[in-house]
Formats: sequence, structure tokens, C-alpha cells
Amino acid sequence: MLAWKWDITSAKQLTQGREPTGQLDPQTWAGMLYLIRIDHEHAASVNLDEPLIAVPIPDVGWLIVDGWHRIHKALTQGVEKLPVIVLTAEEELACRIFGGEKTQARR
Repeated sequence: MLAWKWDITSAKQLTQGREPTGQLDPQTWAGMLYLIRIDHEHAASVNLDEPLIAVPIPDVGWLIVDGWHRIHKALTQGVEKLPVIVLTAEEELACRIFGGEKTQARR
């Protein structure tokens, strides 16, 4: 997304056993769903208790890199909050496959 890519397997390993850092309102992200190819059968089977994974994007905020099917399901079921884990800048860099400047200073 945004010409950046992350290794989601690595991100999941980093977050395994970690408590969510917060919650998000899936409605806030609904406008971005058109960018994602949603498998409706898979979306119906996802666990909404599993935290989404987000990464910090310099000068932007943060972006969800894992959990779009959960967002879709939450929106269709009227769920107002989903747990999320936001990776640290160092963790994001460790998971990033490409995009951005890998040596850029973090704020």
C-alpha cells in the first residue's frame, strides 16, 4: 500500500502474545476498503478479537497492514471497536520489505 510493503509473517511474530495498544473504529477506515481485495468467504470466518496490526508512517500517522478482512466484517456486523497493535518504528523497519527510505530518521 502506498508503494510500501511489509512482511506480515514477521509482523505477526513480533506481536504474538502482545496486548493491543489500543482500539480503532472500523468506520474510520471504511473509505480505504476499495483499495483492498476482500475475499468475502474468508472475511466471514475471521476472528474479530485478533488485533489488527498497524505501522507508523513518517509524516503521515499510521497504516493498517494486517486486518482488512476484520475491518470489513466489523463494518458488516456493526462492530464499533477493534483491537489494534501499532508496531514501533524499529519494528516497522524490521518488517518493511520495501518503500520509503529505509535509512530515514524516525520521529
